[in-house]
Amino acid sequence: MDYSSVGYVIAAIVVIVVIALFLSFFPVMLWISALASGVRISILTLFAMRLRRVTPSRIVNPMIKATKAGLGLSINQLESHYLAGGNVDRVVNALIAAQRANIELEFARAAAIDLAGRDVLLAVQMSVNPKVIETPTVAAVAKDGIEVKVKARVTVRANIERLVGGAGEETIIARVGEGIVTTVGSSNSHKDVLENPDLISRTVLGKGLDAGTAFEILSIDIADVDVGKNIGANLQTEQAEADKRIAQAKAEERRAMAVAQEQEMRAKVVEMRARVVESESQVPLAMADALKSGKIGVMDYMNLKNIEADTQMRGSIAKPEGGAGDGKQDR
Repeated sequence: MDYSSVGYVIAAIVVIVVIALFLSFFPVMLWISALASGVRISILTLFAMRLRRVTPSRIVNPMIKATKAGLGLSINQLESHYLAGGNVDRVVNALIAAQRANIELEFARAAAIDLAGRDVLLAVQMSVNPKVIETPTVAAVAKDGIEVKVKARVTVRANIERLVGGAGEETIIARVGEGIVTTVGSSNSHKDVLENPDLISRTVLGKGLDAGTAFEILSIDIADVDVGKNIGANLQTEQAEADKRIAQAKAEERRAMAVAQEQEMRAKVVEMRARVVESESQVPLAMADALKSGKIGVMDYMNLKNIEADTQMRGSIAKPEGGAGDGKQDR
């Protein structure tokens, strides 16, 4: 066994391991690329980034782009933004795009926009190329009761000064919808809206709807106007139906009260008849008691019966039966 060969192999392995460890902590190739691009940065600075758990390529590559674009940024600015949780590459791209478009944008503001959760590169691109926001169909009712359905397209441009703390697209859509409803609602007739749809655009645009938002409204164009339902007629029909139901309910209430009163009167009549029958049932008992006690004689009782019979006979003679008496008189 050749111990010298084994020693050479071990020495080679150790050298390879040392080189690998050195390259892992000292990104030499990245350092060479930075120097070749004009970025003055020391190898110890890259090693310090490793110790601070910062990926050197996330700082050096954007720094190379910034240097080539002449932005004049420093390594400390990019590294501090990275440590704050920002996207360094996107911020640098936004600064380069703003410089090419002659838009004033400083690194501090771009970093603040990025940390606020907004896409700063998209904002710069929207400042150069405005965005069109299409609103959903907004239904409004004119004074004549006819529904008008309006769909609008809002052309907006990002306002970089108000990106931090400014409202988003939802606010723009809500405000435009409110302006459409107000404009249509103040029109005397739906025909006025159909004849002059640009009236909505001028009125809504003059309200300053972009105040407090992250956008600047450039134009509001009416994409579609349709006539909907006759809301006024429908409301009148529903009101008439409601009045009819109320009247029916009141009539049913009065009928129920009348039925209740009739039943109450019938109950009172039945009660009175029962009392009469009860009183009549007491008459024979009273007569028998009078005869028994000698308060009335037999002849008096017979005379009373004769008077009752005579009264019944006179009543039957006086009462016409089927109009027979009238027929005899006519003959």
